[in-house]
Amino acid sequence: MMADELSEKAVHDVHTKEIDLVNRDPKHLNDDVVKIDFEDVIAEPEGTHSFDGIWKASFTTFTVTKYWFYRLLSAIFGIPMALIWGIYFAILSFLHIWAVVPCIRSYLIEIQCISRVYSICIHTFCDPLFEAIGKVFSSIRATVRKEI
Repeated sequence: MMADELSEKAVHDVHTKEIDLVNRDPKHLNDDVVKIDFEDVIAEPEGTHSFDGIWKASFTTFTVTKYWFYRLLSAIFGIPMALIWGIYFAILSFLHIWAVVPCIRSYLIEIQCISRVYSICIHTFCDPLFEAIGKVFSSIRATVRKEI
């Protein structure tokens, strides 16, 4: 009775665990892809500078637009995309568990039988032949002389 309650609680906790609203990329999946700041996209080299006010306004416009447009897109498409990706990974998991792994295991079991028969044939027919050829060539001596 106690073990059933613990397993039910463990299953329930997996789906309702608390998420971290501060660190939303704990496994650092997007460190090298989407951490794009103003300086990564727009830069003015020495000798070619715009007015300071224009530079500041450009920075603010870029940063605020990127921030709010991302929020708008994620508000519109976030839940539908989460649904699509959830379905996709569920199908992928299902196929992997119920089709791919059983096929691979079945293949390995079948190939093991064939491998044993192949190994017996090789040891029966090829090993003696190669041993005889090795004995024939083992009596050959080669010397290298350097003549001047």
